[in-house]
Amino acid sequence: MRGWLVSLLLGALLALPLPALAGGIYKCAGADGVDSYVSKRLPGAQCKLVGSYRAGRAPKTRVVPKPTVAAAPSLDTLAPKAEPVAAAARAPAASASAPKVVRGQVYSFVDAEGVRNYTSARPAGMPAGSVHTINYSYIEKCYACGAMPGLNFRTLRLNTVAYQDEIRAAARQHGVDEAIVRAIIHAESAFNPRALSRVGAQGLMQLMPATASRFGVTNAFDAAQNIRGGVRYLAWLLKRFNGNLTLAAAGYNAGEGAVDKYGGVPPYNETQRYVQRVAVLAERYRGVLNPVASPLRGGLSAR
Repeated sequence: MRGWLVSLLLGALLALPLPALAGGIYKCAGADGVDSYVSKRLPGAQCKLVGSYRAGRAPKTRVVPKPTVAAAPSLDTLAPKAEPVAAAARAPAASASAPKVVRGQVYSFVDAEGVRNYTSARPAGMPAGSVHTINYSYIEKCYACGAMPGLNFRTLRLNTVAYQDEIRAAARQHGVDEAIVRAIIHAESAFNPRALSRVGAQGLMQLMPATASRFGVTNAFDAAQNIRGGVRYLAWLLKRFNGNLTLAAAGYNAGEGAVDKYGGVPPYNETQRYVQRVAVLAERYRGVLNPVASPLRGGLSAR
């Protein structure tokens, strides 16, 4: 698990707004047994193309494994010191059944050769201002996507204060009910701005890299950008499905193509759960944020 988690994290890091020209990212195995991720093939190393990038100027990128004493390091040593924590420790829900996350830090810096490095050990001898700390939280799937027996979405604690200005501004700009925005954020990440899922969804509204790019988000771990892009996507879905919130929520989870394919909410257990839980959360948030509001429109039923 550690190996693919490192690869997933690296993919998210490479998706961040680094200057780049169209090109490839190569995984190269050196003679010393150390794997590196670079923008050009390394002489004398076995390299495999594992990704690509575009726009701007090509970055030189290198993953620096955390050093070991007894043996040459491998890429898996990049895996950060992980601490399992309940999502409820950060989220407005407290339950032993809440999904768990793994959180950690990766350090990024540019060395004397102009190569950007990523490592789980803070580099020694580097000026503090030249080292960027990247915090993240790995989650298996979205907060409301798992079965989670014992976690009641009708009674878990709501969060009406986090990112008030950002949510209100984006909701007004794109004509989306603020209660729906909070319901989606709660369902996706439980208000965790550093959430990173197994499939690569990122940030508060769990935007996939392609979706983030499509809606103008250059850094999905920036809360303000994530909210703007996520709400813009949500507004697009609502318009596409003629204001039907049930279909919009299904499209947000499974993709609009899946909704088209099945002519409604796809028959996926995760999506079925997600739609119902978003409905419950949206109804509850609306009752708190706007107690005199009318019931949810477009068939998104909380029952």
